Amino acid sequence: MAGYFSMEKQKSKVTHFQEGGVLLALILLFILFSFLSPYFLNVNNCINIVRQISLLGIISMGMTMVIACGEIDLSVGSVYGACAILCGLMMTNGFGIGVSVFISLLIGIFFGFLNGFLVTYGKIPAMIVTLGMMNVARGFALIISNGRIINISSRTVTSPYLNSFMFFGQGRLLNIPVMTVVFLGITLISIFIFHKSLFGFHMKAVGGNAGAARASGIKDKWVKILAFTLTGLFSAIAGILNISFLSNVQGTSGQGMEMNAIAAVIIGGTSLSGGEGSILGTLIGIFIIGVLNNGIVLLGISPFWQTLIIGLVIIVAVAADKWLKKGK
Repeated sequence: MAGYFSMEKQKSKVTHFQEGGVLLALILLFILFSFLSPYFLNVNNCINIVRQISLLGIISMGMTMVIACGEIDLSVGSVYGACAILCGLMMTNGFGIGVSVFISLLIGIFFGFLNGFLVTYGKIPAMIVTLGMMNVARGFALIISNGRIINISSRTVTSPYLNSFMFFGQGRLLNIPVMTVVFLGITLISIFIFHKSLFGFHMKAVGGNAGAARASGIKDKWVKILAFTLTGLFSAIAGILNISFLSNVQGTSGQGMEMNAIAAVIIGGTSLSGGEGSILGTLIGIFIIGVLNNGIVLLGISPFWQTLIIGLVIIVAVAADKWLKKGK
């Protein structure tokens, strides 16, 4: 037992070291872009960065938990789009806003639960399950929308609560976007779940050694199912906030978000092999991606470079993770 706690302390030190490293990288990026563009440190631009990363950040909180369990979820972008489409369609077809949001959240939970169930009880690799679910959710979104853009406005939605719904995506509290406030709230909840609760401890234990966790009485299958289910819920929340912000959505919404979420989590120090992770690290990773994307746009560089850079960052982050593990 003493050896176990010693090992946990060692892991904690490595995690703090990784967090410090990515925080330093974020600070250097801020300094670099502030020199390269006079608009970068503008207050409105900084608020814009925070707003832009909010939806990705919500999804990444769930992705951190799944990866810490030793699994992965490639379906988050499609679930995000499917839930947004469903919410918009229900509202434009006479359903109440509360009912539309509630059903959309349930669909996100269902997709997440199904992913977890197939991975654990179906014993199918997570990459295969979630890759298939990515296409299922995307196909679902395109079929129910018939491939068209869904617009919500006073012309298409008769609910008197439409403005209240739009406030969550477009409103501000003390000049801070409301969707960012929601993101920060989910981040705090994720910190509690992942770092302060028994469930969070179980996730890391299962990711570190599922056999040992099972032997100690942890229900490893249900831990993974709950992690996937939370990720599905967070993806649905992000999708609903997206339609609230844009007032429209199409079946292709959310494409590529899974790779950005995985990148943010890996950059933040969560190990792809499971057992280790940090919500704070993921938060810093999200900011790094947001600052990179924003800086590239301000400098007038082709947005195609964003995809290339994020790909390189993923490779470097995974390599660094492997080197650190080898060193330990």
